[in-house]
Amino acid sequence: MLPGPKLDRIDLKILAKLQEEGRITNVELADAVGLSPSPCLTRVKRLEKAGYISGYGAHINFSKLGEVLTVFTEVTLSEHRQGDFSRFESRIVKIDEIVECHMVSGGYDYLLKFAARGVSHYQSIMESMLASDYGIEKYFSYVVIKSPFIKHHFPIQNLLGQN
Repeated sequence: MLPGPKLDRIDLKILAKLQEEGRITNVELADAVGLSPSPCLTRVKRLEKAGYISGYGAHINFSKLGEVLTVFTEVTLSEHRQGDFSRFESRIVKIDEIVECHMVSGGYDYLLKFAARGVSHYQSIMESMLASDYGIEKYFSYVVIKSPFIKHHFPIQNLLGQN
């Protein structure tokens, strides 16, 4: 993806505020970032068009729906050619229960985050992956016991030295 337009401190404030409150009205957003509504909306539309804002969504409280098991899994592939990584990634993206995938440095290749109905559901997914041609040499599972907090936003202004 090509870099978008250069962002100023107001653009960063808009992005930070929208991360925290995706349902904020344009009038409230404009007030929060020190703009009038029309220029604020113009900036939001420009940020959307440039791909800085990739979508809007709701954060679901899954504990209200029932038990959901979160498992982080370290995966090491048996081969390390570019095609092996591409094949693995193209196959796991199709597994709905894998909600995050990160290629990492260190002692393993990928860190996956699973959301499953329970341990047996998670294990059946892993067994299916091992029986198929995913190229997995080994994996280690870490079942989440408790999540004291989950932040759904990044500290944009801190990360970009704008604070």
